Amino acid sequence: MYSQEITVRTGANPTVADLTDSAQRFLAGAGRVDGLLHVFVPHATAGVAILETGAGSDEDLLTALDELLPADGRWRHRHGSPGHGRDHVLPALIPPYATVPVLDGRLTLGTWQSICLVDTNIDNPVRTVRFSLLSG
Repeated sequence: MYSQEITVRTGANPTVADLTDSAQRFLAGAGRVDGLLHVFVPHATAGVAILETGAGSDEDLLTALDELLPADGRWRHRHGSPGHGRDHVLPALIPPYATVPVLDGRLTLGTWQSICLVDTNIDNPVRTVRFSLLSG
């Protein structure tokens, strides 16, 4: 299995960070293979989603997460910034992984699909993402 970690700076605000170009660069190092790309974030407060970016869907996702998981005092998990407990619930809704088929060394995403890191945790501005290619 071919695998590599990258670092993503998410900053001090909730964010949806597009990982698609980084994933394709990773695949370029493997050559023209077929297989499955597994994207994983080893964090208890982040997820990976496949969605359209740049047309408002990324902001819509953050808005929906704010409505579903408000950053307020209702959470039992209380360390960190106010409302941080919601960040620990996020991976149950947006899992910390995604798998995408790879054909001839290229991601087989749909026209408007992107692989994205979803991070609402403002306490950790730097994230690790692991790309792993299982060749077929």
